[in-house]
Amino acid sequence: MERTETPDLQAAEPEVALGLSSVGVTGVQKAVRIGRGSREKLIAATIDCTVDLDPRRKGVHMSRFPELFEEAVEGVVEDDAFLVEDLAERVARRVVDRHEALLAEVRITARYPYERRTPVTKLATQEMVPLIGIAAASRERVRRVVGVEATGINACPCAQGLVRGAAADRLLEAGFGEGDVDRILELVPLATHNQRGRGTLLVGTAERLNAERLVEIVEGSMSSPIYELLKRPDELFVVEHAHLQPRFVEDSVRVALKSVLDELPRLDDGDFVLSRQVNFETIHAHEVVAERHGTIGELRAELGGAGHGPATHTELKDWLRS
Repeated sequence: MERTETPDLQAAEPEVALGLSSVGVTGVQKAVRIGRGSREKLIAATIDCTVDLDPRRKGVHMSRFPELFEEAVEGVVEDDAFLVEDLAERVARRVVDRHEALLAEVRITARYPYERRTPVTKLATQEMVPLIGIAAASRERVRRVVGVEATGINACPCAQGLVRGAAADRLLEAGFGEGDVDRILELVPLATHNQRGRGTLLVGTAERLNAERLVEIVEGSMSSPIYELLKRPDELFVVEHAHLQPRFVEDSVRVALKSVLDELPRLDDGDFVLSRQVNFETIHAHEVVAERHGTIGELRAELGGAGHGPATHTELKDWLRS
């Protein structure tokens, strides 16, 4: 007796003939190798992958996504590719081919052990830094984004200004002259409330970028970096450094973007950048956030005096699909 062939339901006509912007899987956990040669590391990664869905198809074969992830991860190991955005591109290209999709988008977040030394005692310490690789592939081309997240401290300029004013009044009342008061307040770090900040930086470009340099840009946009390991001289340095460089959440975004333009001059005007800063408040029950995104050309033009407007803020999803 012949068995009845199972119909391909995903290829059937849907009840409602509407195309979908994205269909796929999220939160797939994989171990991937990031690095090259002696610096190669096996780390955990989370993969999200979606495709656009034709209005004539009922669905996609969800089981194919994990298979494609396995193939792509094995290919990275064999070919010695070492960037997280390389892996995102490999997955996106395979998905386009296998699913016959017009466009596939892949986002990979991997927690990378970032090794450095403390600022004063120079002790070795390690931070776990999220690396982000994003790719959007069609049959004709692919666009890639590399990104990082990093944590630091922001010292509030507003509260510090209030403390400075109150301290000046007390010193004057105690008999110090105005010149002495100004000198004292310049020498002594002034109290303020601190916020642990979480900065995100994404750069869309065909250029090869050093992700650790992007981490340094994000950390440098805040009042001070933080370290998993701190001896007393390091702790003093971090606290004083943060209070001598108070910054709002808005300042961090602007400084990060300016640093990208200054330190990565080879970026093309058509490349993309996004900076986002979240500060976790200590004297409020809410958090504060700031973000700016756009093409490199848009930012250069605005800094050059071309003016500002919502129309000059290209979004990531539009840049990936343009």
